[in-house]
Amino acid sequence: MSQDESRSAFTGASGGPAHAAGHRHVQNPRHYRYYDLVMAGFVTVLLCSNLIGPGKTCLMTLPLLGLTLTFGAGNLFFPISYIFGDVLTEVYGYARARKVIWAGFAAMIFATLMSFAVIRFPADPSEPYNEVIQPALVTCFGNTWRIVVGSILAFWVGDFANSYVLAKMKVWTAGRFLWARTIGSTIIGQGIDSLIFYPIAFAGIWDDQTLMRVILFNWGFKVAVEALFTPLTYLVVGFLKRAEREDFFDRSTNFTPFSLKD
Repeated sequence: MSQDESRSAFTGASGGPAHAAGHRHVQNPRHYRYYDLVMAGFVTVLLCSNLIGPGKTCLMTLPLLGLTLTFGAGNLFFPISYIFGDVLTEVYGYARARKVIWAGFAAMIFATLMSFAVIRFPADPSEPYNEVIQPALVTCFGNTWRIVVGSILAFWVGDFANSYVLAKMKVWTAGRFLWARTIGSTIIGQGIDSLIFYPIAFAGIWDDQTLMRVILFNWGFKVAVEALFTPLTYLVVGFLKRAEREDFFDRSTNFTPFSLKD
């Protein structure tokens, strides 16, 4: 058992002993009660925010500030996937968060292939409802290849960057300042996400000024959502650390993204 695993197996959320004096209760550090549920939540939010939200633009007026904001509906919920990513890395470590990122990546690939197949299979002309549903499916799920590639690549790189930065900051800060680690990693992860997605999807379609304005606004908006949810992140992380008896530090982790090993 490595030094990291030894600490994570026998320490609680505060880093203190989680076993009675003179008695070491050895538990399997790779068996968790809530890990699978957190993974399912991450993938669900990721798919919904990428499939349901992007096609709708929202308009919000803030009378007290004299501002009118225009943003994609998916941006309301996509940052929640980063919160899940922060929780996974903070509690279970980078290697187990890496598995979840790959699960989300595979789910997005499958959803893209399924959308492609469903739209292009010939509709039955004898079914009147197909006259309604077919153009609706094309409108909602017939994204251009640039948007699909940009979305998948931006998610993959951005989430790994987010997890890596948070794991490294946890070691550097000795597990302190969770708020700084979650917000700091999100600034990096969401910044990379926006810098990859929008140029791939819209460069040459939008003018450069609009493209940069959208990148900056959406980056700031997503980071603000992360900051707003910080108290909830603290509650979830604290609960999971106590329930799982886990508080993993990635001191000897292999940070390559191209692995599924714990």
